[in-house]
Amino acid sequence: MTPQQFNSDLLAFLTEATTPFHAVAALVGRLEAAGFTRLPAEGEWNLQPGQCCYLTRNDSSLLAFIVGSESAPETGMRMVGAHTDSPCLMVKPSPEKQRSGYFQLGVEVYGGALLNPWFDRDLSLAGRVSFADSAGALHTALVDFRRPLAVIPSLAIHLDREANQSRSINPQTDILPILALQADTSVPDFRSLLRQRLLEEHPDCGVERVLDYELCFYDSQRPALVGLREEFVASARLDNLLSCFAGLQALLQSDRRRSCLLVCNDHEEVGSQSSSGAQGPMLLSTLRRIAGTEERLGQLVQNSMMISADNAHGIHPNYADKHDDNHGPRLNGGPVIKVNANQRYATNAETAGLYRLLAAQEEVPVQSFVVRSDMGCGSTIGPITAGGTGIRTLDIGVPTFAMHSIRELAGSEDACNLGRVLRRFYNHPGSLAPA
Repeated sequence: MTPQQFNSDLLAFLTEATTPFHAVAALVGRLEAAGFTRLPAEGEWNLQPGQCCYLTRNDSSLLAFIVGSESAPETGMRMVGAHTDSPCLMVKPSPEKQRSGYFQLGVEVYGGALLNPWFDRDLSLAGRVSFADSAGALHTALVDFRRPLAVIPSLAIHLDREANQSRSINPQTDILPILALQADTSVPDFRSLLRQRLLEEHPDCGVERVLDYELCFYDSQRPALVGLREEFVASARLDNLLSCFAGLQALLQSDRRRSCLLVCNDHEEVGSQSSSGAQGPMLLSTLRRIAGTEERLGQLVQNSMMISADNAHGIHPNYADKHDDNHGPRLNGGPVIKVNANQRYATNAETAGLYRLLAAQEEVPVQSFVVRSDMGCGSTIGPITAGGTGIRTLDIGVPTFAMHSIRELAGSEDACNLGRVLRRFYNHPGSLAPA
């Protein structure tokens, strides 16, 4: 796949994947088109060499794997991990507000969102809705309005002369999206609006009553290649759907001799402690069923390796002093090995060394990131996976600007290069451990 085709497909995926639920649906569609089949959560799997399978959890996390022709416990599984969620504004359970003649919705901030960029954007709304039909049966369905639906207007500078020096944002009062004018004092029923949308998207769903929902606002501006030479990818949710897509493309291009696995977990941005997060049981329980016995599971863990792919902080030319002098990754300078002596990242010399070998074989440049010693370091699913399973793990990521903003920026070469190295990792012959 050429970089141009890779980026074209990446932009299409980002457009579809407006929530973790829609991201998983988009991944599932591509997996099924490539011949992968869904595994039932209950019952025996009876896996056979060459089988391509996937399973989902909570509709927002996905695990896909290929049973290689070589024994997984003996040669190990090559694993890639990423996450499907991004910081956003989620609609509260009783959100309707009518203030000064405007209809607004109350929202809760999900994750560590950079809030200022949410102002003055054309926002749409998407997520999962649970509902009852006329017989009282429970159903769920995805909805996505797919058009500008709301806006959070800034306060004019004339009314806040210190805005450019000291404006702070109160997440309870300052970021309520406006959806409509209200000529009277009646407040629209939000669940009725959702029922109407369900019927528009799923005419045969039989919805009688909307019961509940998990919905988030998102920027309706489409992803794009930008720059004089289209050097950059600009989009919402690059952290971390970019890694999900790169991992998927690599998995689909594996030679199927070795057992390979891709896991895309939800809830990384809020700590991963959920049934569908990296601290949940999805990965380890799947490995246990693949191995068959506890002894073979121990063998599988010992011989396997995980590459945790989550975006890294690129060095910003306007804020270069926020980086360590020798560890400021540049966009399109290659994927970044993330290192932290205090185990906020799971990288060690062994896993980093293997990645450098694989990148050299693909002629892909490699960069390193270490946070300044006088700044705190974030974390990701790598240490959680390593600590929960015992699998040797490497943390890498594509360098990015404006992480956790409503619109982020990455290099248009880096995502494709990440996919190339992950493909090489999946197809790596022999042992993953040093001789």
